[in-house]
Parts: sequence; C-alpha cells; structure tokens
Amino acid sequence: MAGEPKPTSNPLEQFILLSKAAKGPALTALIIQVLEAPGVYVFGELLETPNVQELANGSYAAYFQLLNLFAYGTYPDYLANKGSLPELTLAQRNKLKHLTIVSLAARMKCIPYSILLKDLDMKNLRELEDLIIEAIYTDIIQGKLDQRNQLLEVDFCIGRDLQKQDINDIVKTLQEWCDCCQVVLLGIEQQVLRVNQYKESNIKTQQQMETEVANIKKTLKATASSSSQDADQHPMDRDTPQLGEQRPPTKKLSKVKGLASSRH
Repeated sequence: MAGEPKPTSNPLEQFILLSKAAKGPALTALIIQVLEAPGVYVFGELLETPNVQELANGSYAAYFQLLNLFAYGTYPDYLANKGSLPELTLAQRNKLKHLTIVSLAARMKCIPYSILLKDLDMKNLRELEDLIIEAIYTDIIQGKLDQRNQLLEVDFCIGRDLQKQDINDIVKTLQEWCDCCQVVLLGIEQQVLRVNQYKESNIKTQQQMETEVANIKKTLKATASSSSQDADQHPMDRDTPQLGEQRPPTKKLSKVKGLASSRH
C-alpha cells in the first residue's frame, strides 16, 4: 500500500521512518517495540529524530530516558534509576543485559563470571551461561566460555552508540595510536638504514677480497711462469763446457811419461 515504509536491510530504519509520523502515546509504543525488536542493538539515530527529542521534556520523558539508557547505558544504570523508568519486559531486560555484556567486552577480553553476575544482577551460573550463549547467537559478541576458570573469553563485540562526549576520547585514542605508529615507522626506517649500511659494507669487503684474490692469482701465475723458464735453461748450462776450460791430466798419462824416462 502507498505510504507504508519499504523493508530495509537496517532493522532500525523502519522505526526511524515510523517515528516521523508518530506523536505522544503512539511514539512511546514505538519505543517499546524497538526496545524489544530482535536484531536492534543501536538506537542513536532514532534517539536523534525530532519527534523523539520532543519527548525529553514532556509527560513521556521516562520513555525518552529509557531509550537513552538502551543507547548508552547498562543494566546497573537501569537498576539505579528503576523508580523513574518504565518497567522492562522480559525481552527488554534480556536485551539490556546483552548490551551490558557488550560494554564489558569492549573494556576487557576476559570477563570473570563474578563481574558478570554482579553487573547483570544474577545468582545462577547456568542462567548466566544461557544468557551469554544467547548473546553469542545474536552475533553481538564472539567468544567462548571457560567454565573451568569461570571466564568469558571475548574475541569480538559490536560497537555501541557513541555519545558526543565520547568523541574526544576516541580522537585522543586515535592520536595516541598514530603517535605509536610514527614511532614504530621511525624505528623501522632506522633498521632499514642500518641494514643497507651493513649490506654496502659487506659488498665493499667482498669486492676488496675478490680484488686481492685476483692479484694473488696473477702473482702466482707470473712466479710459476718464471720458474718454468729458469728450469728450461739450467740443463743446457750443465751439458755445454765453457771456452778455455782444460781438463786435468789423468794419472795414467803421468805414469807413461815416467816409464819412458827410466828407459833412457
């Protein structure tokens, strides 16, 4: 039918569209519906719509405060202000407890059962674990139960609505992260510089060693060649007598001359 809101992938969107035409009791009924609606865990956009903002100072202010509590608060906040807020249905109570688990998961990755029992106002461990399992199945958190050590180990949790005063904290956190990244980057650059210098030094040393090895090889080759030439010349010198050299007379010739003299 004409005028009816079209289905959207964002489950909150249909409530935002309906809120534009709702006033007074109809708007409070819409708030009750959205707080019970499965899959809706953020409420900031609806809270900022003009018609909902008008509830803040009127006779339906309690419903505005309740919606504000689901957007930014926790179950202990509800208990602290229970007297001035509408009574929660079972679905709303469980959803607010789910959101409380998300808030705890955003601050710590291992949540002791003792903290969960206290913040969720629960006494029974089995009921606590069932509530945690429900939260895991709705995909608002991912993790596992450590029953032996009585811990909820968190791997992931959704983000909740942000208040304006949270923006400064986020900016500060991001700036600190950027500063840390800058320090890490500077350290990496220094390491790269040292590695490059070490590499260049090794290359120069290797080149020097290669040059020295080549020179040694040349020297050894030249020495071996000279030695070979000397070896070829020395046998000829030994076999060929020098000019003017006379051999000494043999003893036999002396004896012959002696015999001849005695005969005369």
